[in-house]
Amino acid sequence: MAPVLEVQNGLGSKGLSPLNERIISSMSRRSFAAHPWHDLEIGSDAPAVFNCVVEIGKGSKVKYELDKKTGLIMVDRILYSSVVYPHNYGFIPRTLCEDNDPMDVLVLMQEPVLSGCFLRAKAIGIMPMIDQGETDNKIIAVCADDPEYRHYNDIKDLPPHRLAEIKRFFEDYKKNENKTVQVDEFLSAQAARNAIQLSMDLYARYVVESLRK
Repeated sequence: MAPVLEVQNGLGSKGLSPLNERIISSMSRRSFAAHPWHDLEIGSDAPAVFNCVVEIGKGSKVKYELDKKTGLIMVDRILYSSVVYPHNYGFIPRTLCEDNDPMDVLVLMQEPVLSGCFLRAKAIGIMPMIDQGETDNKIIAVCADDPEYRHYNDIKDLPPHRLAEIKRFFEDYKKNENKTVQVDEFLSAQAARNAIQLSMDLYARYVVESLRK
């Protein structure tokens, strides 16, 4: 095999551009990638206003979800029915619920958001839900930086049709998978804040304490 020649024309001794050498050097110094559940702060104004990681964009039939081991957003499945997510859907970092997942949140705003990005959301209510016999409540929120939605402060401020649309989606989206979902009446913004605070406390008690051991 012919010897490897030193590359000229602005390339480094390893045949890489200076930019690529810096990227490789930076990667070699990191032992792990940032994890959106654990490394992203929930925000100083939580539980009222908090950071939210978007998994599924408004209008999508793709059920993305967090892979808890890697921290990447993976494709879980394509919805079996013709419905699409009515609003952006994701999770609240540094929270923990009864199902051992972070707290779920549906965020109302004007535009769909790319999977994997995060935004500031304001809790306006909570939708109690039982999925296959397990508690799977959903926080209802608005984007805190969307001028059309940020003035909403409580679930009762939303038009009745919007609430019916959200409830119907979660009642129907698993029917063709022969799975049972029970959705109860929406609760207030204060109930949502209480639920988020509880999930923050559970995260601190079980996840943070386990990392300290």
